[in-house]
Amino acid sequence: MHNLLTGRNVLVVEDEMLILMMIEDMLYDLGCGSIVTAASTKQALAEIETRVFDVAMLDSNLNGESSDPIADALAARGVPFFFATGHRNGRAEGGHPDRLVLKKPFSLADVQKTFRQVLCTKNG
Repeated sequence: MHNLLTGRNVLVVEDEMLILMMIEDMLYDLGCGSIVTAASTKQALAEIETRVFDVAMLDSNLNGESSDPIADALAARGVPFFFATGHRNGRAEGGHPDRLVLKKPFSLADVQKTFRQVLCTKNG
């Protein structure tokens, strides 16, 4: 897994600061060196406009706002992504029902497995 994330630019969109810090720690433990974070749709879209990402992890509910516009922007650029949320029941909703969903709470092993699935499949 270390090789899978090494050198990759990862976008993490999460509005809960403690969860965001936990995710960052997990990604560093998995060998990721470049992590960009965003806590809102507006911030994430601005990052997507100015940077190139290899993969993204999106909370589906950002203070009551859907992350679907972020998912749309990533999909338009061919960036693989998945949702991480406690609000969905194992399936992605909205305009991206085919995307993986990592249910909260999750472990390091869960994060590792989901990144591997997303990065090793064509659909992402």
